[in-house]
Amino acid sequence: MKKIALLVFLAVVTGTALAQFPTRPIHILVTIPPGGAPDIVARVVGEKISHALGQPVVIDNKPAANGNAAAQEAARAAPDGYTLLLAADSLIVINPHVYSSMPIDTLKDLTPISSLVSNQFVLSINPKLPPKTFPEFIEYAKKANPPLAYASGGNGSQHQLTMEMLKERAGFDMVHVPYKGGAPATAATMSGEVAALFSGTSSAPQIKAGRIRALAVAGPKRSPTFPDLPTIGEFYPGFENSIWLGLFGPANMPEEVVTRLRTEVQKALAAEDVKSSLMGKGSLETLILPPEDFEKLIRRDYDKYGKLIKKLGIKAD
Repeated sequence: MKKIALLVFLAVVTGTALAQFPTRPIHILVTIPPGGAPDIVARVVGEKISHALGQPVVIDNKPAANGNAAAQEAARAAPDGYTLLLAADSLIVINPHVYSSMPIDTLKDLTPISSLVSNQFVLSINPKLPPKTFPEFIEYAKKANPPLAYASGGNGSQHQLTMEMLKERAGFDMVHVPYKGGAPATAATMSGEVAALFSGTSSAPQIKAGRIRALAVAGPKRSPTFPDLPTIGEFYPGFENSIWLGLFGPANMPEEVVTRLRTEVQKALAAEDVKSSLMGKGSLETLILPPEDFEKLIRRDYDKYGKLIKKLGIKAD
């Protein structure tokens, strides 16, 4: 009888704690320094949900090991909802394929809480090159001898993988030149050191200033930032590659806590002031998916990138 009474007591205490969640500050680990897209999203959404939850949301920037350090810290935290991870898709679905040793299993050791935002990839070239349109660039690249060079943010980056997908689909060759991040890759394209690159819409200032020439976007629909640019899928049906960010927690979180967090996050994403702030600060489109669709997206991209990385033999720098 004492054992039964104890179990009933623990169940009541646990249920009460879940009903009162949160009772102290929530920490969101961000894998980059302040200023980039994940940090912008964490601060905009974090401020909004802090009011709804009645507790501060603290942003902890942990820029180390290409996000793996922050993922490990999140995975090892108590699964109580007070330590969360805001991660770009590359951490979850690409890192496991390019690193010979990962500190965690990103599919098993983390709980997907909510999708957050998506961002377009833009194909741009040096403005001194002859092509003015996407079809002209494809023909120009096919005829180039020696092959043109393209920049990326590093080996295994989505910049590289998106271009490799296009090369395979359109049937042309280009030489990959990896840089230490998207900014130096963009600078190399502006200077003519390389001919082209895929970059996020953070390159909008350089495009609008004419320092690089945008030709197309890689998302499933046209970008609100560049509504006149065609999608690559308009020429190659089914071609699509986008960046997404999501909120994760440790494995084995109570479903009630996950549901509470997801509900408040998605309410925040639906708010007009949040959508406007995310678009204005980073050209980021809110991405509100049912949990089962978010999990399908994770698995789809995990398998897609895994096959491509294996085929290309890519390893992390």
